[in-house]
Amino acid sequence: MILVVNNKASETEINQIKEKIEKMGCGVHESIGLNYHIIGVVGDTSSIDPGIFQASGLIDKIIHVQESYKKSNRLFHPENTEIKVGNEIIGGKKISIIAGPCSVESEDQILSIAESVKASGASFLRGGAFKPRTSPYSFQGLRKHGLELLKYAREKTGLPIVTEIMSTEYLDDFVEDVDIIQVGARNMQNFELLRELGKTNKPILLKRGLCATIEELLMSAEYIMAGGNENVILCERGIRTFEKYTRNTLDLSAIPAIKKLSHLPVIVDPSHAAGKWWMVEPLSKAAISVGADGLIIEVHNDPENALCDGDQSIKPNRFHELMGKLKLLAEIEERKI
Repeated sequence: MILVVNNKASETEINQIKEKIEKMGCGVHESIGLNYHIIGVVGDTSSIDPGIFQASGLIDKIIHVQESYKKSNRLFHPENTEIKVGNEIIGGKKISIIAGPCSVESEDQILSIAESVKASGASFLRGGAFKPRTSPYSFQGLRKHGLELLKYAREKTGLPIVTEIMSTEYLDDFVEDVDIIQVGARNMQNFELLRELGKTNKPILLKRGLCATIEELLMSAEYIMAGGNENVILCERGIRTFEKYTRNTLDLSAIPAIKKLSHLPVIVDPSHAAGKWWMVEPLSKAAISVGADGLIIEVHNDPENALCDGDQSIKPNRFHELMGKLKLLAEIEERKI
């Protein structure tokens, strides 16, 4: 339930409304803009009589929210959310570029790539320290040592780091050391992990599951936000369809759909979507054209010998060329990189 507050209501009167809501056992989600002031009633509102709010004369309109997701719903927050990470912003007019290798392999490798992507204009460095792999015999990442190498690359370049968490076992390390904590597609519905991440204030990059609907993605975001952490960034990375030519099928229609349903920023991962390096450029361009707030692109200095996902990684020189084209495209969309 959403209460649209009359612009004549005083701060004292608004506080009285919020106290009344809390006494009913519901939570309050308040959103204030230039031309609006809304109070979201979060929880079981089925037994609440809207008349108790209308009688006060302070509420212009009451909207009943049909969807199960509340805090991630655009009705609760009409303006686009912008998430601050250090000196960078994800959302709004800015298109954020996150780049780096699928997995951290060595000090020289991660530092070399970090320096090159920064020189090309990337705002964040990605790199897998803990790797979820389909086969238990595949490279599983350098784990905590990989985190240390990412921190070293951040120290040398100044780029905030993005890396994937697998379980709550290393949550304290991630909260302390990582700038954006990524939840991979396989863990999108690991609800215990999402609940724990909701207790932090770290930005969370939540990837869409391989077979997840848009609503299921938003419900997973709701798990994090319900815990108090509203710094959620959504990521479309391709879904599983009957098509076998590409690794996954990039659902470009999901970006404008999510933008209509939710206020959260949405970025696109063209590398995992296609699984083919030569598709990264056209899919990146398409993602910006349909309104994505950023891209997460795999870049490797030696893809042929990469320990993980070399087929979908582009080389630093190609990334540099791509960035030049994306900056021009961003200008057409009245945005910037």
